[in-house]
Amino acid sequence: KLNSHRWFFNAFAAQLNPNVCILLDVGTKPSHTSVYHLWKAFDRDPNVGGACGEIKAELGASWKNLINPLVASQNFEYKMSNILDKPLESVFGYISVLPGAFSAYRYKALQNTEPGKGPLASYFKGEAMHGAGAASAGIFESNMYLAEDRILCFELVAKSNESWTLKYVKVDIKQTNSQPKAETDVPDNVPEFISQRRRWLNGSFFAAFYSVANFTRIWTSGQPFLRKILLQIEFIYNSINLLFNWFALGNFYLAFFFLTSATTSNPKYDPFKGYGNDLFNLVRSLYLMVIVTMFICSMGNRPQGSKKTYLLCIILFAIIMATMLYCAFYTVSISVNELADFKNVASIKNAFKSAEFRDIVISLASTYGLYFGSSILHGEPWHMFTCLIQYTLLIPFYVNILMVYAFCNTHDVSWGTKGDNGNAGGSNAQPVAGKDGKKLMQVEVPHEKADVNAVYDDLIKDLKVKVLEEKQHRDAATKKDDYYKMFRTNLVLAWMFSNAALVVFFTSNTWNELVQSKNASISYNPYLTFVFWSVTCLSAFRAFGCVWYLVLRLIYG
Repeated sequence: KLNSHRWFFNAFAAQLNPNVCILLDVGTKPSHTSVYHLWKAFDRDPNVGGACGEIKAELGASWKNLINPLVASQNFEYKMSNILDKPLESVFGYISVLPGAFSAYRYKALQNTEPGKGPLASYFKGEAMHGAGAASAGIFESNMYLAEDRILCFELVAKSNESWTLKYVKVDIKQTNSQPKAETDVPDNVPEFISQRRRWLNGSFFAAFYSVANFTRIWTSGQPFLRKILLQIEFIYNSINLLFNWFALGNFYLAFFFLTSATTSNPKYDPFKGYGNDLFNLVRSLYLMVIVTMFICSMGNRPQGSKKTYLLCIILFAIIMATMLYCAFYTVSISVNELADFKNVASIKNAFKSAEFRDIVISLASTYGLYFGSSILHGEPWHMFTCLIQYTLLIPFYVNILMVYAFCNTHDVSWGTKGDNGNAGGSNAQPVAGKDGKKLMQVEVPHEKADVNAVYDDLIKDLKVKVLEEKQHRDAATKKDDYYKMFRTNLVLAWMFSNAALVVFFTSNTWNELVQSKNASISYNPYLTFVFWSVTCLSAFRAFGCVWYLVLRLIYG
């Protein structure tokens, strides 16, 4: 793809000198007026350097593809990204990624500031890194350029002495059939989906780290001062998201641990008829077993070769997620029955004085309430009824399985399969192809007595000769492979131990004693409160961006 883009931008476009260039992947089907609406965004605002419309999952006739939970969860993910994330980023002027499948750029904005430096120069670095003879490429850069479109977006906004912005294009809700949309086929089986997300997650993680680490370049760009302030706020938001993504593995386990243990700790309110504590221990052991299984499989197995294992782990995590949701809603119902009858404002205030009730209700409301509210505001609520359950049950799959596989394969920066290193041959025994394709060792066996004695004499002579130790040398490809795998190992260890330390500390007796000394309620946990309120604040920020985008669209069209 990058080689084709190099030909287009550096050869053909250099001769044609176009105003707007539109990128479209094979397998992506734009709607009737999508190209026009993308072009119109550039025509109306001369500061727009890049734009995109909505990428939607291909659902088939009568939405038959939604029968597959994997397709349904991806459809929900795509929809909420286009309703919450893209509008928020568009308001600030920097969209972290314009989908390479269907996006547009102003050709003038893409031009390099000097030879070898600028948006296009940075964009095409990925081709050299993932091509032949790329032994010198660093593992960080190689992973980062798995998401080269994210690098291009950052380079556009941070371009020296220029003030380009990125825009998400959506027309009036009434013009549903004229929306700038494009359908793309999404993976419909687990191995293909895991392989795709390995590239996406690793590319997006390292690219996000790169943009956050280089945010100071915004202040040396030609952006107006107010735009710089807005972009600074967005980069702080992205930094917080990056931090939460790093600790997502530990935070999800802690949410599971505190929700289920708090629900089953009191025999009086045990929803499992006295077996709650035993069930909690069983499910917790199951959770840890699945996580360990995922680490082992991810370090050495391809998803295509472990289909049943991955599918079983997905089902087990879905059951765990259902248990968590049941415990959350049960806790809320108990609090409602105990604390208030909700007949007046005073009773409602009294209910919200309970930390357990308040934290769970506000967190659930800020998440699912935001989903429903924003979808209705954008006039697209149908995915909430057709895909929400599937997506919710697959959240552990996204957080645990996909992230574990991605981090455990950061050494693999290829887009295809890796070749074999080859086998070394011996001087006396040679491998040959036998029957049924099996490898056999061909050895010359002496038959005559004289030959046997001669072989024996030769061996005695060989034993008398002192063999000098030969220093082993690694070629460039082997050194690169070792370096990549060592980086992978260090990254996984750092990620695993930092999340494990988080879990160990907040589930320790020391923490429990500290909490109980400060609060009489054994089911209250301040860390869980912190996580829930963090989710609420991030959701409120996304809601602000969603609403403000609609307001700006009403004002400016």
